[in-house]
Amino acid sequence: MSGVFNEKDYSAKMDKTIQSFIKDLASIRTGRANPSLLDDVKIDYYGNLTALNQAANINVEEGRSLVISPWDKSLIPEIEKAIMNANLGLNPSTSSDLIRVTMPTLTEETRQDYIKLARSEAENSRVSIRNGRRDANQEAKESQSAGDISEDDLKRLEDLIQKETNKFIGFVDLELKNKESDLLEI
Repeated sequence: MSGVFNEKDYSAKMDKTIQSFIKDLASIRTGRANPSLLDDVKIDYYGNLTALNQAANINVEEGRSLVISPWDKSLIPEIEKAIMNANLGLNPSTSSDLIRVTMPTLTEETRQDYIKLARSEAENSRVSIRNGRRDANQEAKESQSAGDISEDDLKRLEDLIQKETNKFIGFVDLELKNKESDLLEI
């Protein structure tokens, strides 16, 4: 089954969709502290815009707080400012050479808004996966039209593509279910 369609390319595209979805879900905060909440926070590190996690250690303390320990203590005011400007709804507080960020408890309304956001991200990922399926099926049909594969091979490819699509959509659904559980947990 050689030709235009490449199963590895298809799987790689779907993996990228899944990784993007997981990253998007991680940015939706729950009541629990998670260092990935600060992944998109950038600071001015000696004239370079740098990810916070590349200029400090970020650890979870007691499940509801993040403790940030900058490698260069002079960055503390810059880190506080960056967290405040990131619009994450987090308020850092400094004690000596550490910054603590306590996760505020979520209201029921906020939880529902975050669930809606997570469902929207999941649907976007499903659409991307279905678009990948459509493109892969089109490539397989072009391979068959060009005479590179037989009709039987085309049918097998379409079945394989559908199985892969179902697997990736199932993964999205599972991750969404887990995120919803986290958000509803009090």
